[in-house]
Amino acid sequence: MTDSLHQVATYPSIIEELLPLAVYTAMAVALIGVLLFVAWWLGEKRRSAVKDAPYESGVTPTGSARLAYPVPFYLVAIFFIVFDVEAVFIFIWAVARDALGLTGMIHITVFILVLLLGLCWLWRKGGLDWGPSRH
Repeated sequence: MTDSLHQVATYPSIIEELLPLAVYTAMAVALIGVLLFVAWWLGEKRRSAVKDAPYESGVTPTGSARLAYPVPFYLVAIFFIVFDVEAVFIFIWAVARDALGLTGMIHITVFILVLLLGLCWLWRKGGLDWGPSRH
């Protein structure tokens, strides 16, 4: 009985385990605060229209910085991200397929079906029509 009590007493408490993390976080926050204060204190306090003007590599910018990309560009980007995330989940399932068994097969099948239904809905709503329509 005393042996098990001795083992319990030797485990470090949660405070002892998190103390280095708390000290590191406090030091990082303090350093950031000091650097921001010094930059504000030493920085120039006067403002003018010339100082507030945009400046890029010694050239005064002209025109708008907003470029109009066509909608299909954004659709391709979003589809790429969505299907990459899907592929990651499917590859992870494939690696652990033997360990997951029938339950894992059912889950991945439902996952793929939900994604397929979403793709069909998007197709039906015209989200994949990038060119001019016949209508």
